[in-house]
Formats: sequence, C-alpha cells, structure tokens
Amino acid sequence: MLGEFLALGMFAVTCGVLMLGFPVAFSLAGTAFGFALLGSALDAFDLRLLGGLPSRYFGVMVNEVLVAVPLFVFMGVMLERSKLSEQLLETMGMLFGKLRGGLGLSVTIVGMLLAASTGIVGATVVTMGLLSLPTMLKAGYDPKLACGTICASGTLGQIIPPSIVLVILGDILQGANTQAQLALGNFAPEPVSVVDLFAGALLPGLTLVGLYMAWQMVLAVIRPESCPAIEMAADGAGLWVRVLTALLPPAFLILAVLGSILAGVATPTESAAVGAVGAMLLAASKRQLTLPVLQEVMRTTTQISCMVFVILLGASVFSLVFRGLGGEQIVRDALHGLPGGAFGAMVVVMALMFVLGFFLDFIEIVFVVVPIVGPVLLMLDLDPIWLGVMMAVNLQTSFLTPPFGFALFYLRGVAPPEVSTLDIYRGIIPFVVIQVVGLGLIALFPELVTWLPGVIFG
Repeated sequence: MLGEFLALGMFAVTCGVLMLGFPVAFSLAGTAFGFALLGSALDAFDLRLLGGLPSRYFGVMVNEVLVAVPLFVFMGVMLERSKLSEQLLETMGMLFGKLRGGLGLSVTIVGMLLAASTGIVGATVVTMGLLSLPTMLKAGYDPKLACGTICASGTLGQIIPPSIVLVILGDILQGANTQAQLALGNFAPEPVSVVDLFAGALLPGLTLVGLYMAWQMVLAVIRPESCPAIEMAADGAGLWVRVLTALLPPAFLILAVLGSILAGVATPTESAAVGAVGAMLLAASKRQLTLPVLQEVMRTTTQISCMVFVILLGASVFSLVFRGLGGEQIVRDALHGLPGGAFGAMVVVMALMFVLGFFLDFIEIVFVVVPIVGPVLLMLDLDPIWLGVMMAVNLQTSFLTPPFGFALFYLRGVAPPEVSTLDIYRGIIPFVVIQVVGLGLIALFPELVTWLPGVIFG
C-alpha cells in the first residue's frame, strides 16, 4: 500500500515539476529515480527493476516505426521553409475571397492541406498567423473570428495523418494493446499499427474540417459583417492556372505519402522517407533549396527529434518506477471501480488528459499517461484504434482551450498589437465547442474511426 501511495505522489510531483518549467525528460527521469531511492529505503521498491532500462532503451533504438518521426519532422520543416503555405493562402484567398466568409474558408482549407503535408502544429499556427491574420483583419474580419479560425485550423496537424502525434501514439498503443491482451489470456493478439491509426483518424479529421467550415458559413449568413467578401484582381483562366500550380505539388506529395501507407505499398517509415525527398524536390522547384535553408532545416529537425526521443527515454524510467511501486495496480482498481464500466473509465481518462493538456505538451502526455492508462482501458474491451483517435482529438481540443492552450500562445506571439489576448480567447470558444461536438460524434459513432481501416485492411 505504501508503494501505491508513493506512485501517486510521484505522478503529482512530476506534474508539479513540469509546470514549473523544468526540462521534461530530466524531470521525468529525475523524479522517478528520486522516488525509486525513497521506495527502496522504505522497502517499497526493488532497485533491481532498474536493470530493465537498458533493454527498454535498446528497444527504442531498434524500433523502425519511430524512425518515421525525424523523417516526418524533416518533411514538415522543409515544406515550411519552401513557402508552400504562403502560396496556398494567397491562391485560396483569390479562389474563395469573393464569397462572404470565403477568406476564412480558405484558411481552413490551407490548414487542412498543411496538416496533411507537415503535421507540425506550432509551426503551422505561427506561419498562418503571420501570413493570414493581417490579411483577414485588413479585409474587415472580426478579430475574434480570424483568431479562432487560424488557431483551430493550425491544430489540425494533430489529427490529420501523417501526424507525429499519431506515429507516437500508435507505437505506444501497440505495446499497450499487447500487454492488455496478454493479461486477458490472449497470447496471439491482433496487432495495432500506426497505419491503422492513420486510416482511423482520416474521417474524424475531415469531419472536424467540415464542422469548422459549416460554422463559418453560418456566421456568413447570420453575421455577414464579421466576415465580408473581398475583391481580388484575378481573371478566370489565370486564377485556375494559379490554383492548379499551387495545389498540385502538395496534393501529389500527400497522395504519395499517405496513399502509399493506406494502400499497403510502403510502411510509415518508408513513406516518411519518400515525403522527405519529395519536400526537398518541392523546395528545389521553388528555388528555396539553398545550403543555408538545408542547414536550418537539418538543425531544426535535429532539435525536435532529440526532444522527442530524450523525453521518450525519460518516460521509460518514469513508467518503470511507477509500475514497480504498484501504481499500475491502483490505476486498474480505480478505473475498474468507476460506475459506468468502460464508459465511466473512458470519461475520467479523457477528462484527465484534457486538463493535463492545459499545462503539458502532447508528447509529455502521450509518453507519461497513455502507457499507464492504455492497458487498463484496453482490458475493458475498447477498440484500440478508436481509443487512439479519441485521445488524439481530445489532446487537440486541450491544445485550443483557454486559458493555457498552446496554440493560443503561439498566435499571441505573432499577432499584431491591435489584436488583444481576449480576442484570441473569445474567438476560439466556438471552435472548442465544435471540437467537443466532434469528440461526441466519434464517441457515439465509432464507425467514423473503424469503418475506413475495416475497408482498407479487412
């Protein structure tokens, strides 16, 4: 019983240390080592369990799926440097700008395309904020609507594949599902892969895009002054040439990467390599592939990839000590004892992840929380693909929610002075409601997630 209390205390102390701003990986590992020594002194933890760390680290090193992370990061950063988003925003604005609310629809569509091309949320929000927010304000858009549209569209990279969130989440859920099935006596469990999660997340992601656009069209009818039409100089034939020139290269890249994964032609890692090379070719075609640009892309890719993997190694220490102290047992007992069975357990876990999303990044939550609660939830006969997509949409929602949503701070950092923080907070509220509606639709209609993987993979 003492070990279980220590496990809960370790989780609380770790969250507190992270909120104070200490480096994530060292906070996870340092807190875990400290509680391991405390547990050993109180005869509640066996230090020999730490001997399992080398095998865990070696497992990370030889995990082929995780190789996709730096490759997708490279692809996203290279596309960002190739000024793809700038050309897409300008062209889509010309295409839809003459409609009331058309500029907002353009931003949403570009956000969807960038999500499917890059998968890096922070970079997308910042880029779209720099490029589209001044244009929307100049066109007479309500600052609240403009900010909400940019933040919501910029976070689509968390749910629309190929997403780094889905790659990491899929790898962890694969281990959690195997652990849960073995505990239930199934020694030949059905495998869960990143490819399954990509296929499962596609329709929910497009559903969110449709809900965003529907809300903007409703506003164009009931509050036309908030999203006026704009006059842009472009003739019919010339406009469509520009549209095709802007859309075909990223569309071809998305088709090559995501299509090859879903068609079973290539693994996510192989497709990520294709995407990285394709992003370089796209940048070269726009004459952006210079040596300084390549050096900057490599440097940014290395920084982001190192952050992800160092956090993963620190989280391995945390989860090992947490289990050694008996924390997994107390989580299992708590979730199994909730009223409502699997539904009640799912609601509590979703609420916990939502609140943690105010303070912690999605990588930290996925590495710390999912390995603990994932096996317990999957033992309650929940579909692992549906569970993964629910978690991804939930994390995307917390990424948007005031007062601590990360996307709001990204936009605040690049917004002009005339846009207040209150404008950003008030503008995102309708989109948070849309996110909750989308989460409810996925919960009520699991076929939104499970139908496409069933069609593609049987």
